[in-house]
Amino acid sequence: MLPNKINELFTKEVLSNLLPPQKSDEFFEALYGDPDEGAYDISLLFKNYAGDRKILSFEFQLHERPGKCLACNLTYGLPEVFSRHPVINIKGIVEKIEMLLNNDTTCESWELGRTRTPKDNVHTIPMTIRLK
Repeated sequence: MLPNKINELFTKEVLSNLLPPQKSDEFFEALYGDPDEGAYDISLLFKNYAGDRKILSFEFQLHERPGKCLACNLTYGLPEVFSRHPVINIKGIVEKIEMLLNNDTTCESWELGRTRTPKDNVHTIPMTIRLK
C-alpha cells in the first residue's frame, strides 16, 4: 500500500472511525463531569505521507462549539493531556492506523507537536507517526 495509495486510505469516514465524534463529549465528561462544559469538538485530519522519511502526518482539530470560547480554554497544554488521556487513546489510534496499513509497515513511534492557532475558532495539534 505504501506510498501509492496511502493518501486514498485516510478518508473522512476512516478518520471518523479512528476518532469518533462522540469522543469529544466523552473527553469532557471525563475532564469536567459534564460534556456540555466542553468548548470544542475534536476531529482527526490526515495531512500527508512523507515517503522519503517514512512519516505520516495528522492533526487533531479543535473546533469551537457554538456559544463557547476556544481562545478562553487552555488548549496549549493539550498535547501533554492528549498523549496520556485514556479517552483520546492515541496509542489505540496509532495501533488502528497500523492495522489499516495491512502489515505493509509498522509504526515505530509517534509524537504530538505544539498547539497551533490557524483561526480564532480552530486550534490544531500535529501528530507525527514514524514508520519502520
